[in-house]
Amino acid sequence: MIPASFEYRRAGTVDEALGWLGEDPDSTKLLAGGHSLLPLMKLRLATPAVLVDVGRIEGLSYVRDAGDHVAIGALTRHRDLEVSDVARSEVPLLAHVAGQVGDPQVRHRGTIGGSLAHGDPASDLPAAVLALGGTLVVRGPSGTREVPADEFFRGFLETAIGPDEMLTEIRVRKAPSGWAFQKFNRRAQDWAIVGVAAVVDGSARVALVNMGSTTVRARGVEEALSAGASPADAAARAAEGLDPPSDLHASAEYRQHLATVLVRRALEGATAPRG
Repeated sequence: MIPASFEYRRAGTVDEALGWLGEDPDSTKLLAGGHSLLPLMKLRLATPAVLVDVGRIEGLSYVRDAGDHVAIGALTRHRDLEVSDVARSEVPLLAHVAGQVGDPQVRHRGTIGGSLAHGDPASDLPAAVLALGGTLVVRGPSGTREVPADEFFRGFLETAIGPDEMLTEIRVRKAPSGWAFQKFNRRAQDWAIVGVAAVVDGSARVALVNMGSTTVRARGVEEALSAGASPADAAARAAEGLDPPSDLHASAEYRQHLATVLVRRALEGATAPRG
């Protein structure tokens, strides 16, 4: 399908993008890699009057060791994150998950900021950031604020980013060991029917893909692990309190079963010795 007509603008700086966004926040959208927004526009599920391209803003594509955490610019492309020496060393879960997104074309154009800002519960990277206890840096007319990942995903395709704000950086704690990622899909480039990102390093954080209207934590699993349960026993609580969707790809019951299986595999992988 063909998108509705719109005005295209290319921002050279964050301030310029925010200035245009602030003129009419309800009718203006930011464009980075385009893999999330453009399909919605083609289906006319999104009809912005103004499209502000932020993809060429300098200084927002990086992966840096920031001491107790790793800082990632919002315009960092999936492929750059996948091959980053810093990411591979300090947050290998995130580097690994970035390498599982879509196909090579998507990974060379899509950005981590765009994936997170889109807020799709079927997306892989939000679950990885949630499992790592990440923090998202959002900038707007009132300045910069930090939003914990646990508070960032508000609803289906809805995040804590205000209509006149922009995501600029993602910060994740270092977790070089005790991690795993599992997902089940029909084809390699498809969205996950269910996915699991797990970090187990003293405490446990387990995040699920496509098990609700947002990326969610498997709280029952985490509680069971903290009480000393085995991976298999903890995984039995994977779907506890969750309301997975039923669609043409899978029923809610099938997703509940998949979550149990994949969480067990992820926990076993996260707790296994690494060579």
